[in-house]
Amino acid sequence: MYRNLEECIIDLEKNGHLVRIKEEVDPYLEMAAIHMKVYEAGGPALLFENVKGSKFRAVSNIFGKIERSKFIFRDTWASVQNVMALRDDPMKALKQPFHNIGNGLAALKALPLKKFGSLPVTAQEIQIADLPLIQHWPMDGGAFITLPQVYTEDPAKPGIMNSNLGMYRVQLSGNEYEMNKEIGLHYQIHRGIGVHQDKANKLGVPLKVSCFVGGPPAHTLSAIMPLPEGLSEMTVAGLLAGRNFRYSYVDGFCISNDADFVITGEIHHGETKPEGPFGDHLGYYSLTHPFPLMKVHKVYAKPNAIWPFTVVGRPPQEDTAFGELIHELTGDAIKHEIPGVKEVHAVDAAGVHPLLFAIGSERYTPYQQVKQPAELLTIANRILGTGQLSLAKYLFITAEENQPIDTHHEVDFLRYILERIDLHRDIHFYTNTTIDTLDYSGTGLNSGSKVVFAAYGDKKRDLCKEVPDELKDIRGFEHAQLIMPGIVVIQGPAFIDYAQAQQELQGLSNAIQSKGPIPSCPMIILSDDSSFMSATIQNFLWATFTRSNPSHDIYGVNGNYENKHWACDNVIIDARSKPHQAPPLIPDPTVEKNIERLFAKGASLGEIKLG
Repeated sequence: MYRNLEECIIDLEKNGHLVRIKEEVDPYLEMAAIHMKVYEAGGPALLFENVKGSKFRAVSNIFGKIERSKFIFRDTWASVQNVMALRDDPMKALKQPFHNIGNGLAALKALPLKKFGSLPVTAQEIQIADLPLIQHWPMDGGAFITLPQVYTEDPAKPGIMNSNLGMYRVQLSGNEYEMNKEIGLHYQIHRGIGVHQDKANKLGVPLKVSCFVGGPPAHTLSAIMPLPEGLSEMTVAGLLAGRNFRYSYVDGFCISNDADFVITGEIHHGETKPEGPFGDHLGYYSLTHPFPLMKVHKVYAKPNAIWPFTVVGRPPQEDTAFGELIHELTGDAIKHEIPGVKEVHAVDAAGVHPLLFAIGSERYTPYQQVKQPAELLTIANRILGTGQLSLAKYLFITAEENQPIDTHHEVDFLRYILERIDLHRDIHFYTNTTIDTLDYSGTGLNSGSKVVFAAYGDKKRDLCKEVPDELKDIRGFEHAQLIMPGIVVIQGPAFIDYAQAQQELQGLSNAIQSKGPIPSCPMIILSDDSSFMSATIQNFLWATFTRSNPSHDIYGVNGNYENKHWACDNVIIDARSKPHQAPPLIPDPTVEKNIERLFAKGASLGEIKLG
C-alpha cells in the first residue's frame, strides 16, 4: 500500500517495472513520443528526471500494462472486488456474515479522513509556468494535464461525501488563457461536475474546484470509476489505496494531503474561453470550443513532487488498461443495474463510445415459434439511457441461444449478429440526439444520431468468405476487399458533401441491386482506402465507427420505409472522411527521429526489451 506516488515509483523500479530517463527531454512533443513508443512495445513505466524548462520530474505509463496495474494494487485488489460485489448484491453479506467480516474492515478505509496541521503538498506555492508543460500532439492548443483528479462539491450540500472526482482534461497554456491566472477545464456531457456547476449557477455562486495531480495511484484510478450519482469517488480511492483518503481545507478549497500538486480555483457562471485542439482517445483532434474558464487561486507542490501524465490517441493507448481495470473491478455491476443484460462491451478499438456490443436476454414470448427481438429492444433502450452508456452511437445487441458468445471476440460477435439479423425489421434509428463530445461525425458538438442492430433467432444466412462477384467492377467504386465474413469494403471517390453523397450512394445501391440479391453480404463499407480498412479488424472498427453518423451515413440496397421504419437488403455505411470531421493524429516526423537517441545502444532506454 503506497502513501504517495514516490513510494509506488520506487517499488516499480525495484521490481523491474520502471526505468529512469536521465537525459534532458523536451516536454514539447518529445515526452509524448517516447511514451507512445515504449507503450506500443509493451515497455515499462518511465520516470523523466530532467524535464526541459521545469524543476519537477514526470512519470508516465504506470498503468500501461494491466499486469503492472494489478501489481500496484496487489494488496487491495481482492478486497475491493469483494466490496464492490457486496454493493451489487448486499444479500451476500447476510448469507455469509463471517466470510464478509474482512470486507467490512476493508470498507472502513473507504471513509475519507480529515486532517489538521501542516500539509506536505502545501509546502511550496508555485505557478502554472513552473509545471512540466507537456504538449502531446503537433496541433494541440497548448500544454494539458492528462491525469488530473478534478474535485468539486455539491454547492447545495457541501462536504466530501457529496463530492465528485473526475478526470477532465485541463489546458494549462495557449489560446487566450492568461498564464498563471487562467486554465481551461474541459468536461463532457453526463459528468458529475456538470451537476455541481448547474447548482452553483442557480445559487449565484462560483464553483470551487481543486485539481489534484499525483498522489497514490489509487486516487488517479478512482477519478475514472463509473459510480452512481451521489456516491463519492473518495470512498473508492480509500478502498483501492488501503488507506483513507486524507484531506484538509485551505482558503475554502479541499486539498488532497497526499497529492503531489494541487491547483485551486473557481469557475464563474457564463465565463468560458476557447479550449483545444487536443489529440484525443478517438484518434483525432477534438477541436476548439468554448469550455469553462477556471480562475487560478493557488498552485501547490510537495517537496520533490512528481508530475504524472499519459498520452491519448488512436487506441489502444494507456487508457485502454484503465478500461480493463474498471471492468474487472466492477464485475457484474451492469447486470444489476439493467435487468436482462448479461454483458456490455464498449469497443476500445473504435474509441469506446462510438461502438457498443451487448448480450441481453430474450424471455418475453418463449411460447412463440417465430423468434425475433422483443426484450432486447427494451434492454437497448435502457442501455442508451444509462449513464455514459448513453453516449454509444452504434449498439449491436443479441441474446445467446444454442451457443455461447462473447462481446470481446469482435469478429465472432459480429458474425453471430450478421448471420441472424433481419435487415427489414431489426435496424432502429435514434435521430437528433446526443453523442460523445469528442465524436465529430455528427451534426454538431454533442449532437448526432444512434442506431441499434438487434438480432435474435435462428441463423438466416451463410456469410460470404470472399468478395461476391456482384460487388466487383462497379463503375466509380473499386478495389472491393473482404474485411471479415459478411462485410466487404469498397473504395469510392472523395466525399464532397451530403447532396453529392446521396447521389453517389444511390448510384452504388442501384448498381448492386441490378446485379441481383447478395444475402451473403449484409454489410458493405464505403471507404477512402479499402486496403487500409481491410488490413486489420482494428482499422475497420476504428475508421468505420468513428467516421460515420448513422442517420446521415447509413444507406441501403433497396432501402425503403414502411410506416416510418427503414429497411434494406444490404446495409451500406459511408465511412469516408468528411470535411466537417476532425483531422486524425499524425506524429511529427522530426520529433520521431530526435527521440531515437534515447533508444540507441547505451542510452537510457537502450536496455529496454521492446516487444
